[in-house]
Amino acid sequence: MPVNAYFSQRALMRAAFVAVLLLLPLSRAVLAAPAVREDTIVGPPPAPAPGQAPPLPQAGPLAEPRSSSQVGLPAVLTQYVISPATLRPARIALGQKLFFEPRLSGNGTVACATCHDPARAFSDGRPVSIGIHGRVGQRNAPTVLNALYNKHQFWDGRVTTLEQQAALPITNPFEMGSASIGDAVSRIASDKDYQTQFMQAFGRGVNEQDMLSAIAAYERTLASFDAPFDHFIVGEANAISDPAKRGWELFNTKARCHLCHALTDNQRDPTLFMDNDFHNIGIGILRHHVAPLAQQAERELAQGHLPAIDTAAITSEMSVLGRFLVTRKESDIASFKTPGLRNIVVTGPYFHDGSMQTLWDVMDHYNKGDGITDPWLDKDMQPLALSESEIDDVVALLASLTSPQYKQIGDQEYARQLATSKVNRPQRDTGRAFGPKPKQPPPPPH
Repeated sequence: MPVNAYFSQRALMRAAFVAVLLLLPLSRAVLAAPAVREDTIVGPPPAPAPGQAPPLPQAGPLAEPRSSSQVGLPAVLTQYVISPATLRPARIALGQKLFFEPRLSGNGTVACATCHDPARAFSDGRPVSIGIHGRVGQRNAPTVLNALYNKHQFWDGRVTTLEQQAALPITNPFEMGSASIGDAVSRIASDKDYQTQFMQAFGRGVNEQDMLSAIAAYERTLASFDAPFDHFIVGEANAISDPAKRGWELFNTKARCHLCHALTDNQRDPTLFMDNDFHNIGIGILRHHVAPLAQQAERELAQGHLPAIDTAAITSEMSVLGRFLVTRKESDIASFKTPGLRNIVVTGPYFHDGSMQTLWDVMDHYNKGDGITDPWLDKDMQPLALSESEIDDVVALLASLTSPQYKQIGDQEYARQLATSKVNRPQRDTGRAFGPKPKQPPPPPH
């Protein structure tokens, strides 16, 4: 897979970035290290009452901006993707308040935090998210942690900035359901505390542009590293277990994880665990009539019209088309963004539709090279012939990517998933995993 230009400039510009870092270091006062929270919840959350949104998570220690001194944090890259202006404490504090503000929703019941709960590593623990009036969407809520490093936002990459990302859920009818961004702004504009905070942060009154900028500024402080794996990479040999060490070798060889979860195919990438690209990995496509859906999207959705694409992605069966909704390229049908893997034990269920309940399910899916009857399946999907012990080792590696704030819930969730895997492995197919790669059918006429 080609290295994205976004990151390929790093080697050329490294010296310049380091110089900038020396002149403009990230403020540790702004990015204070949060305390470990003890009241986290393991397992899926309960379903809300019919017609109601889930309970609004509360801001607590895990909602605080992260430290800039974490082991493993890519300082040069971080400085590259964050403008120093966004690190102003007043803007970050305002953005954090807005992140938990239900008045931005149409009926005052939903906030950004509804789907991005700090106690769950800024995900929601549900297969797909539930929004205003209890409306159930089509997509799993990805974590906001490390979203500052994403080249594209959302599973289909329909926007490129965190400001754009912050705007779309506010007006999506299945998420926050406001009639417009202006409508949402109007509900906080008369609040004297907000008037004061906007003036302190931006030097002017409450307005749409600054509201989105503040939310994005807060999200850019949510860098999450300092995991046991990071300590291992810098030389602490005993920071991770022997199974996790074996898992790291498998990750970059036989298990083929690095083909999507690294910036290059031939160099180990211990930082972001993503390639900023999109892949069809055979998830969900078999239960949809994809070719007619693609034709429907071409008829009904104007290419590049973000509100329509956003609505289709969250509210309709066209969600399965993934990146195709944005690009209209046949090769992008049912392709979705590669997510990062940090804190993955805490952020299940997995994949864009939340269809996998445990990391063992995820590994079984890849091990059998699932989706071979999918005409658009990524070329790198194939049977892996991983043994049970090798699957356990890769999962042990994934568990070592848990940041210290989530150690307690991570350990408990790992144990829960392990126990589940002993009695329920719906994706396991050993025969296919150790067999040859079947012939893939051609795409249907389009």
